[in-house]
Amino acid sequence: MTLLAVRALTKAFGGVRAANEVSFDIARGEFLALIGPNGAGKSTCFNMINGQLVPDSGKILLDGEDIAGLAPREVWRRGVGRTFQVAATFASMTVVENVQMALISHAGETYRVWRPAASRHRARALDLLAQVGMREAADRPSRELAYGDVKRIELAIALANEPKLLLMDEPTAGMGPGERNELIALVKRLVVERGISVLFTEHSMDVVFAYADRIVVLARGRLIADGSADAIREDAQVREVYFGTGKTFARGTS
Repeated sequence: MTLLAVRALTKAFGGVRAANEVSFDIARGEFLALIGPNGAGKSTCFNMINGQLVPDSGKILLDGEDIAGLAPREVWRRGVGRTFQVAATFASMTVVENVQMALISHAGETYRVWRPAASRHRARALDLLAQVGMREAADRPSRELAYGDVKRIELAIALANEPKLLLMDEPTAGMGPGERNELIALVKRLVVERGISVLFTEHSMDVVFAYADRIVVLARGRLIADGSADAIREDAQVREVYFGTGKTFARGTS
């Protein structure tokens, strides 16, 4: 069953169409990769789905409701979580306080000052941290964390609003090969357990081909391929876009 249906999504900046009538679906529980060379339109599509950009035309149907043009907070309220290419937390807060703030927002308690924030949803925050392997760091200042650990905290924060769709922009950016595979394996396990759909962009082809259920490829704002890892690996147009030759993607390419 389809969770998200993107239909003829278009966005231009000046005379450049960053997204040109892009259409694809995401099924419930599907792990979908959106790839393409630099300037393909991946971030533009992401930002329209997330509400950071308003499409010039087209529809973004989440459970049948058109969310195109809604503000990011409204999109988030409808069950769309997001992680960013450059992960960041509130450095002045502890690890658990960062997750608690997300839970407070999800519960609509942001402006309730009658109860100290530090006491709210701590047990749930600790549970989320345990799920991403960061329970022991709960009371450490976030500024002390290694970058790979910040990515895990960002994942816990993204899961705090119990999303049905998770958008992940370059989730393994800045990480070594071992950290990359460990993080994506963790993400896939958690989202499979919850039945969450994931749309992710990624430059590391080893991650894409090893973990994606399906791959969508953009080039110059247009969708040029949509299929399984094997189908995309052998697609002549995709090879031309990436390599300018008939060369194929090697297994383990990053």
